[in-house]
Amino acid sequence: MTTDSLFMAGALAVAVIGSATDIATRRIPNRLTYFAMLAALAGRFAVHGWRGLGSGIAGGLIAGGAFLVFFLIRAMGAGDVKLVTAVGCFVGPTTAVEVVLASTIAGGVFALIFALWQGRLRIVLANVVKILRFHATEGAEVHPSLNLSNPQSTRLPYGVAIAAGVLYSAMAFYCRGGI
Repeated sequence: MTTDSLFMAGALAVAVIGSATDIATRRIPNRLTYFAMLAALAGRFAVHGWRGLGSGIAGGLIAGGAFLVFFLIRAMGAGDVKLVTAVGCFVGPTTAVEVVLASTIAGGVFALIFALWQGRLRIVLANVVKILRFHATEGAEVHPSLNLSNPQSTRLPYGVAIAAGVLYSAMAFYCRGGI
């Protein structure tokens, strides 16, 4: 097993644990995400030196930065951002981009399934149109009613989408020969 395989396994383990706690409690604990970030960066430094540490930091910044935008407009919780940041620290910058894209697609699919399951697909799609119009005219501002501060807004345990994105990336990694 290569060290990259160990880092991928670490990312998957953290994502699955984060997903499970997100489902159970609707929170992703700081002790999980911060410990994972430190463990990933320390491991990358121990194995690859300063270059490995830089790669882990870059992965965390790419993954966390991509999701930070959604946190700032109150479309995502801070725990989700910290979880994907920890994953990025494990996998490095190239795979972090893949995880972000796969997690975003998984999140969209999960949201559609959830909306169908709750019988709210028409409402959810109308809200998506409202949000897109709002951000097209107002920029990166918090929507006045369609945000996480609204107790009536539907919330998804987005840790599940992150775990699905990491699982996809892990499967792709192993299919490419990363054993």
